[in-house]
Amino acid sequence: MNRIASNLRLMVQRPPRQQYAAICYRAAKRGEFEVLVATSRDTGRWVIPKGWPMENKLAHQVAEQEAREEVGVKGKAEKKPFGFYHYRKGLDNGIKVPVRVQVHLLKVEGSCKDFKEKGVRQIEWVSPEEASNRVNEPELKILMLQFAEKMRKPVQDLAAVGTLAIKATG
Repeated sequence: MNRIASNLRLMVQRPPRQQYAAICYRAAKRGEFEVLVATSRDTGRWVIPKGWPMENKLAHQVAEQEAREEVGVKGKAEKKPFGFYHYRKGLDNGIKVPVRVQVHLLKVEGSCKDFKEKGVRQIEWVSPEEASNRVNEPELKILMLQFAEKMRKPVQDLAAVGTLAIKATG
């Protein structure tokens, strides 16, 4: 009986819904980077800007628009996804549906004085490690730490090149 119920559940289960998001980042002091996190409108948990697909917009363009509307930043999102995470979205009718979020990196180039959700969310610039501590979704926590590592790597590579140059000339 359990097997029949399990098979029936698998047959009617829909694939996850798709959303697009941005990890918005900027240079901080001493070659480090900060990311922007915001509270959600409904539960107040820490999130990144994300939204549903939009007609005539590519995924990275949706991420750019959501960043403008939700947290008031402008910039160019990378076309290639940085990664993905999953969560369960509570709908107005109380049902929770699985959602797959495609995440794009967005280098912040400026901010908007007025934006759609101004005053609705708390917004903070924090280290990627702090962002990882704040967000709830385990896969998003990992993405934040991977971002920190990715941004640290070029600095480490430059330091290594400098060390090699010193050894070669010394």
